[in-house]
Formats: sequence, C-alpha cells, structure tokens
Amino acid sequence: MYTQRNYKTKKEFKDDIARGTEVTIFQPNDLFNNPQGSPTYSGTAAVEGPHYPQPHKWYAEVKVENGVVVEVK
Repeated sequence: MYTQRNYKTKKEFKDDIARGTEVTIFQPNDLFNNPQGSPTYSGTAAVEGPHYPQPHKWYAEVKVENGVVVEVK
C-alpha cells in the first residue's frame, strides 16, 4: 500500500498527519482486490515509501477511517 503523496521519509509522512493533512492510501495494480485500498475502508493497513520504482526506505502501520489515515505507528 502507498499514500497518495510520495513521501520520501516516514518523518515527513508523520509530520503531515500531525498537522491534520488528509492523506489517503491506495494499492497500485490491485491484483488481489484489497479492500484496504477502498475509499471507504476503516481499519489498519501497512504502507511503504517512497513509491516504486524507488527502493522502499520506510514502512508504517496506519489506522484508517473512511479511507483517510488518522494515525501512524
């Protein structure tokens, strides 16, 4: 899973959430029809960044409510 914005660092991502920026997640090429990428999903998900094809340098577990990230662990 990825965030809609291509964050270079986990700190940058966490800072945006702390400021109240609305961040959504998505699954590119959703081969498994993953419900976590749904705009109405609520629950937990794992995200990574930066986006492919760059090598992933950070990973995070997030809490999502109605498709919007509300907490980063």
